[in-house]
Amino acid sequence: MGWLHWERFLCQTDCAQEPHRCISEQLFMQMADVMVSDGWRDTGYQYLCIDDCWMAPTRDEQGRLQPDPKRFPSGISRLADYVHSKGLKLGIYADVGNKTCAGFPGTYGHYELDADTFASWGVDLLKFDGCGFGTLEQLVEGYKSMSLALNKTSRSIVYSCEWPFYQRPLQKPNYTEIKQYCNYWRNYADVSDSWSSVQNILDWVSYNQDDIVDIAGPGGWNDPDMLVIGDFGLSWNQQVTQMAFWAIMAAPLLMSNDLRQISPQAKALLQNKDVIAINQDPLGKQGYRITKDNNFELWERPLADGAFAVAVLNRQQIGGPRAFAFSTALLGNGLACNPTCIVQQILPTSKDLGLHNWVSFLKVMVNPTGTVLLKTVTTEEKLVIDHGKSRSPDLL
Repeated sequence: MGWLHWERFLCQTDCAQEPHRCISEQLFMQMADVMVSDGWRDTGYQYLCIDDCWMAPTRDEQGRLQPDPKRFPSGISRLADYVHSKGLKLGIYADVGNKTCAGFPGTYGHYELDADTFASWGVDLLKFDGCGFGTLEQLVEGYKSMSLALNKTSRSIVYSCEWPFYQRPLQKPNYTEIKQYCNYWRNYADVSDSWSSVQNILDWVSYNQDDIVDIAGPGGWNDPDMLVIGDFGLSWNQQVTQMAFWAIMAAPLLMSNDLRQISPQAKALLQNKDVIAINQDPLGKQGYRITKDNNFELWERPLADGAFAVAVLNRQQIGGPRAFAFSTALLGNGLACNPTCIVQQILPTSKDLGLHNWVSFLKVMVNPTGTVLLKTVTTEEKLVIDHGKSRSPDLL
């Protein structure tokens, strides 16, 4: 969980004309301050990540990557110290090929040197892109080489890969191998600040869920890319949908927005502790689509202690709210509410939907392009939470 500059701030390097938007140490120090003062750190957002365009156009005399001296005059090490002083962690960006996607120096042929450099600076996460990789063999070996180089340093550095995204057009990815080397990985194109982009990501994930869902779990995650909640392109209902589905998909929650000026509504959604608890569930299983019918989609995610997260998406973009009814027997292969469960609505608002059994029907009203996010909790687990004791038979 954290913040990443790319979707919102792109490759703005003109600090004279755009002092509040340019990729500079000032931007990241200001975001670090806000992540503490506005409660982001305390709700779990801890990684402050630099994307492309932080580098100088050339390596230094020793062949090392270096930050742009005008935009990062104090250096990355000093920025890392500042970020760490706030109780946060710093992420940085590099590329497996000869050039980054924006044309800055790539890491090809410098894997150990760059890994050692990042570790010496105190970096905690590396996003490793795949532009300009050359051959498929160079791509695969590059991602493996950087993983091994990071592990040789004395520093724990989270490793974010775009390996399967670049490999897929040429060869079907081996996700068992990818998980062996990477902590999380991108499968699909960059998210943009639009409903069509979010829809395309959900379509891709559901179409490919048989290939990607089972591999996800502690130590390795599918990454559907950044949260654009609090930006410009999504309606309120669409922002609810993105938050709900990133929780269902066990996705990294890396926001790309301007935390210095975000609406209270978007902030409350991003800091919703019940949604974050689903996203961060310790069982670590990724959710998947169960049914698709009449422009509705029903997804579920197994959670710890026999609970399930359930999302109902209304894909219709015309008209008003529509009712969707479904049997609890569909959930968890019939086990989610067998014999009984408590159903809680998490989004778009929080409410208790009461006690249900394994042959109940649930009916929810879902706004166009919106989502209702539910959680089923076994009755025994609910009573332990509420009363600190095991279930009493006469309550059922």
